[in-house]
Amino acid sequence: MRFLLDDEQREFARSLDKMLSAADPAATIRAWAAGDTGPGRALWARLAEAGVFALAVPDEHEGTGFLPVELAVSFRELGRHATPGPLVETVAAAALLGRLGGPLAADHLPGIASGKTAASLCLASPTSPYALDADAADAVFVVDGDTLRLAESTGPVQPSSDPARRLARPVGGAVLRQGEEMAAAAAHAAEVAALCTAAQALGVGRTLLAQTVAYVGGRTQFGVAIGSFQAVKHRLADALIALEFAEPLVHAAALALASGDAEGPASGPAVAAAKVAACEAAYTAGRSALQLHGALGYTEELDLSLWIRKARALRTAWGTPAECRARVLAG
Repeated sequence: MRFLLDDEQREFARSLDKMLSAADPAATIRAWAAGDTGPGRALWARLAEAGVFALAVPDEHEGTGFLPVELAVSFRELGRHATPGPLVETVAAAALLGRLGGPLAADHLPGIASGKTAASLCLASPTSPYALDADAADAVFVVDGDTLRLAESTGPVQPSSDPARRLARPVGGAVLRQGEEMAAAAAHAAEVAALCTAAQALGVGRTLLAQTVAYVGGRTQFGVAIGSFQAVKHRLADALIALEFAEPLVHAAALALASGDAEGPASGPAVAAAKVAACEAAYTAGRSALQLHGALGYTEELDLSLWIRKARALRTAWGTPAECRARVLAG
């Protein structure tokens, strides 16, 4: 099993990094949080041109086939730049529709692959009745038991620890499909969402660590950089080790999904392990960034806060730490 990325995958990551860096990430995030989705949708179209959404769409529906490793590479870069929008949910919806197939897939997947359709997905449960960015999505898919429907409207936007993550409860809508196959398709979509969330968290953590290392290297106290203090070094080392250990788990989970069969991959424990490791690593990096930036770390005006708050929100998105650990133990 090969965990290292090949040259083509590394070049893909570099091209996404260059594109996202030029898009002024902080301004795009703040605009999205304020309800102005224009800059975010413009970036969405560029991501579609780069082939990001096509990575979750079968080739018969204008995609590149289901490529989990490349999806993980993409979402790590999206996390590094804290790109807003229902990115994970769109890919998860594509995975759901791709597994169901038929006219339903033919109707919606080409739009997802091309970037014309930003989708959100809600796997309805008492503890998770909301869809991310449903107010900004072109299509909101809701799976409730053995029924898939397309929501016709959404309730009021709910607050989130990350202001760029807008939560709303889907309401009503036409039934698109019913059947026993819905459970397996929804489980597959949830695993894809958890993998992409893990990769996204890994990228968020990398940015938090890099920005903190730069800050402590320039901030002085008692005539020396605070980065030279042993306690500061230990905090940063803990964050780095957590991220380094999480990265191969994310790659392993992507490979497990890639090798799954048509009836459903036996990748649940691998994906759960990646999700909890990457999100806890990002959370550790966020706590270190907050504390080592001192009073500045507590201000919303500091762009770093956008990444800190995203790390907190991703920690419980698509599987809480407790749920993921239980899934790993269950095997």
